[in-house]
Amino acid sequence: MLALLHQTHAPFVVTILAMVFTAERPRVAVADTHAEINDALGQLRAAGYGDEGNHPLPAGNARDLCRQWVQAGWLVRQVSDDDVEVYRLSAYGVGALEVAGRVGGVRTKVSESRVRTLLEAIERLAQHADPDVMSRIARLHEEIQLRQKEVARLEQGGAVETVDDEQLLEAAENVLHLARELPADFARVAESIKAIQRDVVAELRHDVRPTGEVLREYLARGQQILDSTPEGRAFAGALRLIGDPAQIDDLWNQLRTVLRHRFTKLLPEQQRRELTEISRRIEQGVKDVLTAQRQASHVITTQVRTHDPMRDRQVDELLRAVMSGFHMWIPSSRRGEVIEPMRRLPVAEVGHLRQRMSDLRPPQPPVPLPEWDEDEDTAAGDTRAWGGPRYAELRAHLAACSQGAASVDVVAAFREAARDIRRPVDLLGLLEIAHDTGMTETAEVAVVDTIRPDLTRRRFALGGVVMTDPARAEGLGDDE
Repeated sequence: MLALLHQTHAPFVVTILAMVFTAERPRVAVADTHAEINDALGQLRAAGYGDEGNHPLPAGNARDLCRQWVQAGWLVRQVSDDDVEVYRLSAYGVGALEVAGRVGGVRTKVSESRVRTLLEAIERLAQHADPDVMSRIARLHEEIQLRQKEVARLEQGGAVETVDDEQLLEAAENVLHLARELPADFARVAESIKAIQRDVVAELRHDVRPTGEVLREYLARGQQILDSTPEGRAFAGALRLIGDPAQIDDLWNQLRTVLRHRFTKLLPEQQRRELTEISRRIEQGVKDVLTAQRQASHVITTQVRTHDPMRDRQVDELLRAVMSGFHMWIPSSRRGEVIEPMRRLPVAEVGHLRQRMSDLRPPQPPVPLPEWDEDEDTAAGDTRAWGGPRYAELRAHLAACSQGAASVDVVAAFREAARDIRRPVDLLGLLEIAHDTGMTETAEVAVVDTIRPDLTRRRFALGGVVMTDPARAEGLGDDE
């Protein structure tokens, strides 16, 4: 925080961070942050800033500046619940903005409200530190008597004591002063939880102690992480006061009562907005701490479940080998030297591996061929019956079906053909003849049965075909 406030460009950095990260927007997407900072840099440079001696600006663009601020610990880059990279202020950044806000805002004065707050805090401290039961009882009786006297006075028609606007204004400024320190406290607790998470994961990776002991100790520490640091214990105590939803509702109702009073018109707009946002900022701070606790417990538990010492050692050895290679290569390298990247990982050179295990017994001989009967006269035995289409018989059949007509239905002609020319190949040959002589396709779908030489049947579906010139098919048959 001091490094941020004491650096040369502190006014620019504090102003930019306060402009980008507000109470309404504690987290900003990385792309939006870079765009807003670049826009602010452009406006400042257009206005004449950035020259030597005239409020110089830091060098670099928004991406470079954000990277420097993350390395300095003023910003934190993380992934949100909806898988979007965002920036948020660290505890040091929030603290620096609060210091700058108090210095640049209304100066806090020694007022009755601040003195009363101090006296009441000291009184509560003394009461909690005093173990004497009789003293405690005496104080309670005294307080009860005072309350009863006040109730009796009001019941008898007494007027409610009013406070002038100046005292209410001082009390409101004191409340704002106390509320401004809450965001930094919440951020500090969340970062301490993340630091414990990193320590636990590092201890798990070192694998110094037995696995069982690591499981028992660190899993319990991950579940009770708020009790491991002073900030966590302090937050757990505060959570008992503000973690009750009814308490938050009462706080919001009281703030609305204050905002309805006429003295709030004397407050600047920024202070009225801060009063309105107190309840929401407390809720957001509690949510951030609980989210950090849940994430830390999840990371630690996952590390414990998936911890593999052998794999971690292999990764460490690989990284050390890479660093050693860099140390050996850098002294002999030249600036601007082109390096050929490794497109793919090298493949191990191994010999041929057996892909299957063969049976040691010799393979069985094939089945003997059946005896061929030369005298058998069957359709299956005639190899010519399995040949191509019989074009001459098909043309003659078409000529007989047409009987001098101008057209003939090819499907009907095939159905009326003899069995030896109703093979599947004859159907194909018939369509080929119709295509060569001229044909017309119809929208009708026809189904025909074909007969193979072994008397097996095959059914085909095809579109209707009408041959438009049967005489030409007959003429082709005569020429052949």
